[in-house]
Amino acid sequence: QLQLVESGGGLVQPGGSLRLSCAASGFTLDAYAIYWFRQAPGREREAVSCTSRSTGTTNYIQSVKGRFTVSRDNAKNTVSLQMNNLKPEDTAVYYCAATNSEVPRMCPVFWQRLPRTTFDSWGQGTQVTVSS
Repeated sequence: QLQLVESGGGLVQPGGSLRLSCAASGFTLDAYAIYWFRQAPGREREAVSCTSRSTGTTNYIQSVKGRFTVSRDNAKNTVSLQMNNLKPEDTAVYYCAATNSEVPRMCPVFWQRLPRTTFDSWGQGTQVTVSS
């Protein structure tokens, strides 16, 4: 069974940092593309980043570029999302998701608009709150 578990969320002041982790079981993460999503209260789920299975490169949405960084630890079978200079508008539940579908795993130009059914596994989410 493919399972993802996020951790590392919490309450942080504006300008602070958090590091989220996404741990996989039942499969090896480096065989999948990994996406991070977030959902703020009253808003639709938003794709934040896509890490390509083949190249390992990561695409980010404009609002987090330069502040968020995705990294993989293959030995631990985890992916991390380092979030710096956090802003109140980053407040959301953050999810990681994995896909091995042929096109989505390459982070296509439309990677932000993929349906939920694209993904083989979703984590349960971790809350990030940015507030003073």
